[in-house]
Amino acid sequence: VQLQASGGGLVQAGGSLRLACAASGGTFDNHNMAWLRQTPGKRRTFVAAITRSGQNTYYADSVKGRFTISRDNAKNTVYLQMDSLKVEDTAVYYCAADRPGRTYSINYYFLASTYTYSSGQGTQVTVSS
Repeated sequence: VQLQASGGGLVQAGGSLRLACAASGGTFDNHNMAWLRQTPGKRRTFVAAITRSGQNTYYADSVKGRFTISRDNAKNTVYLQMDSLKVEDTAVYYCAADRPGRTYSINYYFLASTYTYSSGQGTQVTVSS
């Protein structure tokens, strides 16, 4: 499955952005999906994940209550609504997919390493003070 993220940009602290990730070339609803982010010189870190059906969602503590992940399997798209943005949310954001058809114990959904099957180009999010 190929992934293409969009929707990044420059926003003031306290503002909102909505990222979208369009999937093609695979069976989208067979993948758990995640948003990861990366800052210069650091590893990609987990932000949020959603299960194949969309029934379950998982969030990093740093974004819980401010970000919302969702998916539309009919449109092969996963979204990340980001509200109350902070300067420390500045990063390149990537959408990523796990291997098809997988189910895990809860802890694995929070690991960036779970979502290495496919990852598209990132989209830059910059939050100014």
